[in-house]
Amino acid sequence: MRAETRAPGHKGRAPGQARAHHAPHHHSITTALAEALAARGVTGLAICADGDVHRFDAPDKRRGNLSGWYVCPTAEVAVYGYWHTGEQQTVTLAGEHDPAAAEQARQAAERARRERDAQRQRDHAEAAQRARHLWAAAQPAGHHHPYLQAKGTAPHGLRQHGDVLLVPLFCDGVLVNLQRIHPDGGKRFLPRARLKGAASLVGRLAGAGRVYLCEGWATAATLHEATGCPVVAAMTANNLATVGRALRQRLPAEVAITVAADNDHRTEGNPGITAGRAAAQAIRADLTWPRFPCAGCACTDFNDLARCQQEVAP
Repeated sequence: MRAETRAPGHKGRAPGQARAHHAPHHHSITTALAEALAARGVTGLAICADGDVHRFDAPDKRRGNLSGWYVCPTAEVAVYGYWHTGEQQTVTLAGEHDPAAAEQARQAAERARRERDAQRQRDHAEAAQRARHLWAAAQPAGHHHPYLQAKGTAPHGLRQHGDVLLVPLFCDGVLVNLQRIHPDGGKRFLPRARLKGAASLVGRLAGAGRVYLCEGWATAATLHEATGCPVVAAMTANNLATVGRALRQRLPAEVAITVAADNDHRTEGNPGITAGRAAAQAIRADLTWPRFPCAGCACTDFNDLARCQQEVAP
């Protein structure tokens, strides 16, 4: 048995040209698939070869993520992959060249894609409903919350459920997710909620001449307090470009946008500045990042810079 890997966006061969791989030491597709998954760190699954799409936890994500999927359309073909990466693999017991098996695998993958899209929409809808419920039940955040005191910022419209801060994330004006921040600074988004394209706003966009775009909420609060400009927090570096494009489409052409990137100077490749530069180029925005006065520090963002400057000030 061998596994054929296709990266996201790879077109691959035409169905009639695909190559299957011979695996004489396997007598069933369930054992072949189980071995392929075990090699990727997925163990303990009871493989069900019923032609339906089944989900499992991807080993590189939190328990309960259900980002992996597999389907066995025939007794000789199985397809599995990971929805969060787009990766797809085919496992087959067919001979050296079997167009029928290849077509079955293609159909199985397409069926899995449709199921993935439908399930993702269901997950997003359920998470958004939970976000609205939690947000409605929460109280305005107190200024003395340990996280806000540690970051040195005001609440700026955050809410609080017990001792957990709630940061609202909107997409097209609709609340779709919440970032929950615990007193010790631990952060979690709602499980299976939408994140791509979602963001949190500190300040008001109406009438602004310049808008800042950054990663985290505390950075957004710090920038807003320092500049008076509205700041949009995309939450992750990978989300900057997506949020930036939507922001550029929403704002009048004369409104300037500045991407305030994190400076991950202790991480190889500096992913914060790399992602910030890509986002700025995508929407023709200005780009800035923090420069730190401390030597060898672990600071990365503008909130770190503000607190660092207070510590080193005479």
